[in-house]
Amino acid sequence: MLTYISIIITAIFINNIVFAQFLGICPFLGVSKKISSALGMGAAVTFVITLATVVGWLLQYYVLDPLHLEFLQTIVFILVIAFLVQMLEIIMKKITPALYQSLGVFLPLITTNCAVLGVAILVVQKGFNLMESVTYGIATSIGFTLALWIFAGIREQLSLSSAPKAMRGVPLALICAGILAMAFMGFSGIKIG
Repeated sequence: MLTYISIIITAIFINNIVFAQFLGICPFLGVSKKISSALGMGAAVTFVITLATVVGWLLQYYVLDPLHLEFLQTIVFILVIAFLVQMLEIIMKKITPALYQSLGVFLPLITTNCAVLGVAILVVQKGFNLMESVTYGIATSIGFTLALWIFAGIREQLSLSSAPKAMRGVPLALICAGILAMAFMGFSGIKIG
């Protein structure tokens, strides 16, 4: 039980996929202008990361390793992720067309989101069992969503403030992202377990 709690806390705060590992920066910057789209993207990424982690783990240990095809890991995982994103797009277009529209081009870009591929590969590299992998995938997704949500809230507030003209928009957003990254990296001094 302590192992799972450690995985959750570490993935969300200490080794946050965005602020500590700097993966998934494209959707982080692109979809973080509104809290609603940030949460929608977080939910979409959670779905894809969790399923990609499960399917990737199963393929790695039941197909690639027994057949000595480990060298195909990246290609196989990318194909799994592409399939899952296509499935997600179809479902979202049917069920939540407004969210589908607000995510725009960033929804299909989940396929190339290095955070998704990174998590699928990391669970294999860390030697996690299936339940630890699922826990890590979900916790990492929560960390990604938390990063998007916090940053979207800050950007919404920044849009209401009066900043110097040269600092408005992306420059001020990048400065805030850097400060957030430093704040999250402060968690790395905490020892768990």
